[in-house]
Amino acid sequence: MKVKLWGTRGSVPSPGPETVRYGGNTSCVGVTLSDGSLLALDAGTGIRNLGISLGDAPTRLHILLTHLHLDHIQGLVFFAPAFRPQTEIVIWGPASPEASLRDRIARYISAPLSPVEVRELPCDVSFRHCPETEWEIGPARIRAASVAHRGPTLGYRIDDGDVSLAYIPDHEPALGADLDALEEEWISGFSLARDATLLIHDGQYADEEYPDHVGWGHSATSHALSFARRARARRTVLFHHDPMHSDAHLDGIAATARRRWEELGGAPDAIELGAERAEYALSGDGAAAAPAAAGA
Repeated sequence: MKVKLWGTRGSVPSPGPETVRYGGNTSCVGVTLSDGSLLALDAGTGIRNLGISLGDAPTRLHILLTHLHLDHIQGLVFFAPAFRPQTEIVIWGPASPEASLRDRIARYISAPLSPVEVRELPCDVSFRHCPETEWEIGPARIRAASVAHRGPTLGYRIDDGDVSLAYIPDHEPALGADLDALEEEWISGFSLARDATLLIHDGQYADEEYPDHVGWGHSATSHALSFARRARARRTVLFHHDPMHSDAHLDGIAATARRRWEELGGAPDAIELGAERAEYALSGDGAAAAPAAAGA
């Protein structure tokens, strides 16, 4: 399995000279399965560049949405393959008693917010609510589960052979709880992340920022580290960076995370902050290859 980060920012795009290294695009992760099948995890503005990278070749793609906050879907109308008739797209997402997944996404891909309507897209697009049990895409087993975040929100686990990816970008597992003392079955998202080869997890706030953001649906650095340690993830990437955090600020959070991870008994190279265009190759020995430089 190969993983590439196309957008690592949370809340709102934040392009500029202060965010060049970690990136300013919102959440999108590309996943290539062992048989070449392609998945996109979320469709923030990062999916625009994923689409450009695919060129004009016929494309079959599954897009797995964690939830429908704007920073996770706003790239859909700028995803070039969606405007080609030879493209087949299956969009998965959380169910809601309010409306179907298609109807909820159509509120964004419609006037006055969009120049096109969902029904006008020339690609073959379908919408599916994530089942409560595992399902298969190509050689992979996919599992989704509700996690602690505002609105219907899912985390995902993808198992392909003997490697696994857990993707939980918007998550507040420590809301009102001590993660170090809580029983595993009561920790939001725990079963998705257990023993994952690679865990991509919310790390939006530094610890000193979190008290002003309790209940906002995101993790402090120490909470993300506690979650990763309890889940025994082999490598963890902190994700969904706050739009106000510059590269220099994120460097400081990264240094703090590595130091605390070592204090918890972990290897310093097993924890890092997600950088746009970073790539990981998940192998059978559980190690993720070193990420490529941001902007590559």
